[in-house]
Amino acid sequence: MTPDTANIACRFAFDAASLFLWGSAAYLWLLVPEGLGASLWARLAPWRIAAVALAVTATLALLPVRCAMLGNGWADGLDRAIMAAVLTGTSIGAAWAWQALSAALLLAVTLLPLRQEPAATAIAGALMLCGLALTGHAAMNDGWLRLLQGGNDVLHVLAGGAWVGALVPVALVLPRLGDAAVAGEARTALIRFSAAGHIAVALVILSGAANGLLIIGGLPLDWSVAYQRLLCLKMALALLMVLIALSNRYGLVARIGRSRRAASALLAGTVAEIVLALGIVALVAWFGTLEPVPG
Repeated sequence: MTPDTANIACRFAFDAASLFLWGSAAYLWLLVPEGLGASLWARLAPWRIAAVALAVTATLALLPVRCAMLGNGWADGLDRAIMAAVLTGTSIGAAWAWQALSAALLLAVTLLPLRQEPAATAIAGALMLCGLALTGHAAMNDGWLRLLQGGNDVLHVLAGGAWVGALVPVALVLPRLGDAAVAGEARTALIRFSAAGHIAVALVILSGAANGLLIIGGLPLDWSVAYQRLLCLKMALALLMVLIALSNRYGLVARIGRSRRAASALLAGTVAEIVLALGIVALVAWFGTLEPVPG
């Protein structure tokens, strides 16, 4: 595996884990009734622990990977002088330091017995995602444009995480609609997700459009550039996610009390959204390393 490929793999692992931890924890903390939220939080424990391990491992690997990219291959990945230069003299180093601190905070939150663990996990996950604005194409600008694009990047990843990260606990809520003991809480959790989801999706679309204007100056129409081809594919997958979400909300939710098939179809649609979201994260991890316009 080349350092470039390892960089994409680490980016994907870190982004996917952070989006899940932020979105799922924020949903259970803010929108799900307390009793049901505690039950779902416990059920998500294996997934949460795996996500934390993935985020921490990706963080530890990213520094030597990026040193290898800036140096002469893997031989320079653990070179102390190159590491020191990257950490003290580059935006990549500053971003990695932020990422490492937030990953350490996340690990502490996971290991310590906190009463408000969902809230603490959501905050740590949000901080990890905010660090993404320190690298990438936003970091290539200066002055107010850099601040504007960085803020827009933060909005984009937080809104996207609030949507896609919550889909996993939503998939666990759906079967509870048939349990008389918690059916009321499950309906409340889904109604709140639907309301918040509309806002999150709108913010994703608006901030994504703004990113396109800031990075490439318009629509990604130059398909000779790999970045723009992959961006178009990402947009197509995001549109498909939106269509599935609309079908779930306005086609299936109204029928869920009258048809078991509607409940099964709603769960299948939610799983499909999760799969598409992983595809989008993989694409972003890839084209985020490419030049957006012809050189």
